Amino acid sequence: MSRYSTMRGFFHRAISLRPMRLAALTAATAAATLAAGACTPSDFLQVTDPDIINPGDVASPAGANAIRLGAIARLNSATTGGESLLLLGGLFADEWNNGDSFIARQEIDQRTITPQNNFLTDANRALHRARLSAAQAVELLRQYNPTAPTWQAAEMYFVQAYVENLAAEHYCSGLVFSSVANGAEVYGRPLTTAEAYAQALAHADSGLALVTGTTADANRVRGALQVTRGRILLNLNRPADAATAVNGVATNFQYLMYHSLVTNINQYWNFNNLAGRYSVSTNEGTNGLNFATANDPRVPVCLGGDVACRAINVTKATRDDLTAPYYVQRLWTTQESPIAIVSGAEARLIEAEAQLRSGNSTTSLGTLNTLRGTFSLPALTDAGTDAARVNQLFRERALTLFGRGTRTGDMRRLIRQYGRAANTVFPTGAWHKGGNYGSDVTLPLPLAEQNNPTPGAGVCIDRNA
Repeated sequence: MSRYSTMRGFFHRAISLRPMRLAALTAATAAATLAAGACTPSDFLQVTDPDIINPGDVASPAGANAIRLGAIARLNSATTGGESLLLLGGLFADEWNNGDSFIARQEIDQRTITPQNNFLTDANRALHRARLSAAQAVELLRQYNPTAPTWQAAEMYFVQAYVENLAAEHYCSGLVFSSVANGAEVYGRPLTTAEAYAQALAHADSGLALVTGTTADANRVRGALQVTRGRILLNLNRPADAATAVNGVATNFQYLMYHSLVTNINQYWNFNNLAGRYSVSTNEGTNGLNFATANDPRVPVCLGGDVACRAINVTKATRDDLTAPYYVQRLWTTQESPIAIVSGAEARLIEAEAQLRSGNSTTSLGTLNTLRGTFSLPALTDAGTDAARVNQLFRERALTLFGRGTRTGDMRRLIRQYGRAANTVFPTGAWHKGGNYGSDVTLPLPLAEQNNPTPGAGVCIDRNA
């Protein structure tokens, strides 16, 4: 991890909730107005910068809570409130294709990614800032507010587990999770993908051990931890344990990221609906699913400028690069639309996969059809062969979880766990803007990670799925 992303990003902006800043600024302005008659010129040289958060400023119950809230805000920026791996990973896979002229986005879409890619560097920093803020919040809550509801610290463990798992699903083997102690970096060592998943699992277990009670908040955090734990166990090729992990999570459960005009707006709306820098993909690179043309209620889509698009205020007919088709998602139709980054639907899909892996295809199909019923979809019939059943299951996962950051991890699992060849899973052949798709099946570590002095840091151990 770079010095910038730890020290400056971690301490100098430990709390990024704009309403809190506005409140502080309003209070400071009012106080200055009242005291204007007593001010001297030298007083202005001693004004405290409200944007700088020093370690001593958080050494209290209120400070610990502020860091906790800041960690949640940073999770928002690292998921649906920023151009995160949820968007970039979908661009790398087959959920989105590139709709503008930015070379860095084009190389992600084309699977020919360089370590200098600035969009991936920014996404990586956002992930680590959320993770570090959550780790700091756990320690501060333990030290300064030990009587706080246990779900608060448990949610901080969820943030860490979620971020670590998401990074391991996307980046190559060699991830580094550094930390900060007493204001100084503690550099981590490069981890294999399996080791990164193991670290995420340990944090999920720590959170589940803490959360007690049945309040709405406790249930929300417990559900998020259970589903995240199940997702990690799937990635570790432990499907039976994954199904056990999600047992009891309600199908209608959602862990939401909220958006508003004064904090982080919904970036799916921003990059797809407003700017046209992303377009929903359909049959991308031969192997891609027909997200945009499936006519499926789980991925409602309109064609730029048509009646359905105009109904959600999308009037242009071309993408940002002035080409067509321009497919627009209609799941999140405003900049304030919340997004569920973890859900009970994912729990059911985890169970269905575990059932299929155990050889119980009939039960697996029943689980899929019960879930489809919640979207008013007709029942599926048995696909007939083991390979076709796997295709059916992963299609259901792709459509149900569209845009939630799971697609790249699923495609890598098809290669790693199901023995599929990469050129039968990822988009391949002619790329839609000229040339051909590359062969990347993972994202490279950002070049900035090489600032870590630990031997081997910032360099992929391998680029395998």
